[in-house]
Amino acid sequence: MPFENTSGTAGVDWIGEAFPEVVGSRLNIAPLFIISRDDRLLAFDRLGLPATAKPSRATVYQVAQELDADYVLMGDFQVANGNLTVRARLMDVEHLRLGPEMTESGPLTSLIAIQTALAWDVLNELKILSIPSKQEFVGQSPPLRLDALENYVRGVIAPSSQERIRRFNEAVHLEPGNTLAMLQLGKTLYAARDYAAAAEWLAKVPPDASNGNEAQFYLGLAAFYAGQMEKSAAAFRALSARLPLTEVYNNLGVVLARLGDKRARDYFEKSVESDPGDPDYHFNLAVAMAREGQPQEAAGELRAALDLRPDAEAKSFLDALSAPAAAQPPAKPPLERIKRNYDESSFRQLALEIENTNEARLAKADAASHVAFHVERGRELLEQGLTAEAQKEFVEAIGLDPNSTGAHAGLARVMETNQDSAGARKEAQASLRLGPSAEAYLVLARLDLAENNPGAAQQNVEHALALDPANPAAVALKHDIAAAIPRQH
Repeated sequence: MPFENTSGTAGVDWIGEAFPEVVGSRLNIAPLFIISRDDRLLAFDRLGLPATAKPSRATVYQVAQELDADYVLMGDFQVANGNLTVRARLMDVEHLRLGPEMTESGPLTSLIAIQTALAWDVLNELKILSIPSKQEFVGQSPPLRLDALENYVRGVIAPSSQERIRRFNEAVHLEPGNTLAMLQLGKTLYAARDYAAAAEWLAKVPPDASNGNEAQFYLGLAAFYAGQMEKSAAAFRALSARLPLTEVYNNLGVVLARLGDKRARDYFEKSVESDPGDPDYHFNLAVAMAREGQPQEAAGELRAALDLRPDAEAKSFLDALSAPAAAQPPAKPPLERIKRNYDESSFRQLALEIENTNEARLAKADAASHVAFHVERGRELLEQGLTAEAQKEFVEAIGLDPNSTGAHAGLARVMETNQDSAGARKEAQASLRLGPSAEAYLVLARLDLAENNPGAAQQNVEHALALDPANPAAVALKHDIAAAIPRQH
């Protein structure tokens, strides 16, 4: 929650909203999931509270229940003679209990260090992670500029888009690597319908940044509305490889349809399969079917959509498709519907709940089964293109058993995918030192071939085939290597 200014000092109220931003970012490490400001404001709205409300503890408890939160961090701060004093407490929502008071203080200019120290206090209170000393934790945390933070937070709470744009621009000017400010600037320009400028800023957020997925989603939307279909498709395609959100598949389908790409239907079918309860996905699939000359199949999808929600456009389209062919010319399909809502937090929260459930179940299993689960799960995620999630599984397996051949081989594949050749080679070699592995040999073979060393690549692929003669990847790679080796005369 935003911290309350109890000092009465003017001009420092922005600091209250800075606590969720800074402390939240410091706490946003597995297995914790930090609820975003947008979700908090949505809960406020559902409860009829204004965004600037200073709720009682009873109301905070209601907000926490609305968000399905386990804990709430709340507190206040005082500024006097250039010094800042912070007091905070954790509310345990399930047990209706307040933890002991945590206090941090220091010069106001050390605001970020004070907030980082408070994040350590929270982790220490929760006792669910192994953490370094407070001094190490503060020293290891990514640095932030205080003036950039102030402009960013003032932009977040600004009442007008002009003020938000000005503040976010200044934050990026002061701290060019501030991806949060870039994202918010892009989203503000998008909301103001300056789509070309929004796309330009959103494209500057690196895909691997903590907020890179959200930036890619809004980049896809901004480029779509700016008429930059190729750019939009590239953004949604890249995001779909990292984050299997149904709205991402749907939007990629919409953009491909605008480009006349028949693969659009595949994404609409995937959307309906993933979320059959959304009428828009049925509607879009119906449009794709109608375009391909399948009016009966399209009518079936439209009926499914109408069963879920009344829709004048869908009803009109269904009537046109159902009319006798002689009565009127074939109906021209309407345009597909794009999704503008981005809900990564629900996906992450669900994934975390599944992960925690699995961990609780595996805690009772033997160590070998626990490690095998993480290795297999990592391979599944890697096949889906979710490299960050796969890496987490392999690292977890190595933490449980540093001698796991499969975990090191899997991590080598992740690093290879991320184009970290040195790291991939190191992990593959670590795997082979522990035991034979076709997976590790194939990583080395691909790396050797990429480095124009087909002889070494051939040797490694032969090792892989000796272990797994029917391995399709090894067989295919052997052909690639043979093509790269000059014929001997």
